[in-house]
Amino acid sequence: MASRMKRIALRPLPYLFTDWVGQLIARLFSRKLMRQFCGEVTDTFVELLLKGMDLAFCLSKGFRKNIRGFEGRYLFQTADGLIVTSATFRKGNMRVHEAAIDDWDVRVTFKDAPALNAFLFSKDQDILDSVLADDVEVDGNMNYVYKFGFMARDLSRRLGVG
Repeated sequence: MASRMKRIALRPLPYLFTDWVGQLIARLFSRKLMRQFCGEVTDTFVELLLKGMDLAFCLSKGFRKNIRGFEGRYLFQTADGLIVTSATFRKGNMRVHEAAIDDWDVRVTFKDAPALNAFLFSKDQDILDSVLADDVEVDGNMNYVYKFGFMARDLSRRLGVG
């Protein structure tokens, strides 16, 4: 999770209120991400997406089910190296890293943020089209990409933009 304080402050909320309340709070704190979903995708998309997921995992028991028993390490980067961020999932928690991790399970290298957005949110998650168009390159276990895409689409649905 993003910080120990956030975890301590937010984790009890889903047990005190319904998932609906958690989703409402997540919407309030995820406005920048929601604008990315609804409009032009910028270079901050990956970071906002990961932070939005982190917040949703804290606030929603239903969303947290996505990572129950799941362990994985993701590296997202642009081909030019201007955008690099990583995420690790372990023991029901998510941790976002602002730098590259060495021991990734899957590395996704994308041309730009809109290419990653199209890759994750395309209908039927048609990875082959993105790969053939040279918009995205994937190294590692493709199942992790499908898992991440599912979580990203679930988040957008919970935020009311998907």
